[in-house]
Amino acid sequence: MKKDIHPQYYTDCKVSCVCGNTFITGSTEKEIKVELCSLCHPFYTGKQKLVDSAHRVEKFAAKVKAKEKNKTVGKKVKRAKRAEERAKKEVVVKTKDIKRIAQVKFNKK
Repeated sequence: MKKDIHPQYYTDCKVSCVCGNTFITGSTEKEIKVELCSLCHPFYTGKQKLVDSAHRVEKFAAKVKAKEKNKTVGKKVKRAKRAEERAKKEVVVKTKDIKRIAQVKFNKK
């Protein structure tokens, strides 16, 4: 590594917030002034209110619920189900000749 190209690192950097909170951390700056810290930020204090005017959360929940209700099935399962339905159906032969009906043989599995 080259020498003298890295900035000075201060292990005792003082961070001060507008709310009055101060703490020590490490940085390349000696002193840092911030507007928000973990003590006054609305997300960390619990004062933040999430506004969902487009109802995105409800839409997402509805999609998840619909997906759970209508689980997708693979091709093999669908084909097996259709084959079972076909096997259950009654075979009806329509012919005018009674002699042909007597000669027809069905090979049911």
